[in-house]
Amino acid sequence: MGISSNVGGGVSGGVVAGKVGTSVGGNGGVNGAASEQLQLVTFGIGSEEFAVDILSVQEINRMMALTRVPQSPPEVEGVINLRGKIIPVVDLRKRFGMAQAEKSEQSRIVVVEVHGRTIGFIVDRVNEVLRISGKIVEPAPTMVCSVDSDFIAGVGKLEDRLLILLDLERLFSAEVVDRTRQAA
Repeated sequence: MGISSNVGGGVSGGVVAGKVGTSVGGNGGVNGAASEQLQLVTFGIGSEEFAVDILSVQEINRMMALTRVPQSPPEVEGVINLRGKIIPVVDLRKRFGMAQAEKSEQSRIVVVEVHGRTIGFIVDRVNEVLRISGKIVEPAPTMVCSVDSDFIAGVGKLEDRLLILLDLERLFSAEVVDRTRQAA
C-alpha cells in the first residue's frame, strides 16, 4: 500500500507505507518496546501538529468537491467518489471542537481504514512522513491540547516541537464509523 502521488506540500508521492516495530494502535497507546521505531504521517490542524501510523493511511488527496448528505452527523462534511467507492469525509476541526477555518491550497483529505471501513478526514496541511523512536513518546497528559485526550495515543517529544499521536480507533470509534456509514 502506498501514499498517493497527489499529496503536494511536504510529502512526496510514491512513499511506501511501512514501519519498523511499534505502531500507534487500537489499545489506546503505543504498542511494543519503547526502543522500536514509529513511522508516521504528520499533519497540522491550526497551530497543532498531529500524526498517525503510516500503515493506517491509504492515501492523501488534495481537497475535492464534497457531496453533502442530508441529516448526516455535524462532523461529516460530505462524501467523495474515490475510484468508484463512496467515502464519508469528516472535518477533524469539527470532530475536535476547534474553530472552523477556510479550506486552503494546502488542505488535504487523508484516507484511512478504521474498523474495517474507509473514511477520509480533512486536515489543514500534511507536513511529512517521519520516523521516530518509541523512546521519545510519552502517554498523553489529560489536557495536552484542544483535542480530547481520549483520542491521543501519546505525545512525541521532538527537538523543536511536540507531536500529538492520534489513536484512530478511538477517534473514529465504532459508533462514529456507524454514523458516517449512514452518510455514505
